[in-house]
Amino acid sequence: MCAKRFSQGSGPTQRQLRVAEVIRHRLAEVLARGDIHDPDLSRLVITVSEVTTSPDLKHATAYIMPLGGEGAEEALKALRRSKAELRHHVARDLGLKYAPDLKFELDATFDRMDDARRIFNDPRVQADVAARDEDDEE
Repeated sequence: MCAKRFSQGSGPTQRQLRVAEVIRHRLAEVLARGDIHDPDLSRLVITVSEVTTSPDLKHATAYIMPLGGEGAEEALKALRRSKAELRHHVARDLGLKYAPDLKFELDATFDRMDDARRIFNDPRVQADVAARDEDDEE
């Protein structure tokens, strides 16, 4: 779970983490089964990589990425259009007093990992790492 996504200083509570994970599983299940009556969503394979919740559990942000990263904006628009139906499916199994309001964002984690790989594969960085390793051996 990415701690930078939380606004409070101490991080999420165990309850927030547990509820977020249940929401993530439920969203992934609903999207995989095609329970939503949106033709755009039914033809996309969407990964729900993470869900974060507000401290009062009334708001949840789902970080998504379509398979292969293709059609990301289209997927976001379709999810936002179907937000009420998705909220209904998620709330049914959640057992909370209030169904959380769902918000969808693209997951940039994969892009950041690619950027980090590119940086680490840069010849100048490789030379610095090799030089540092030699200094540690001495």
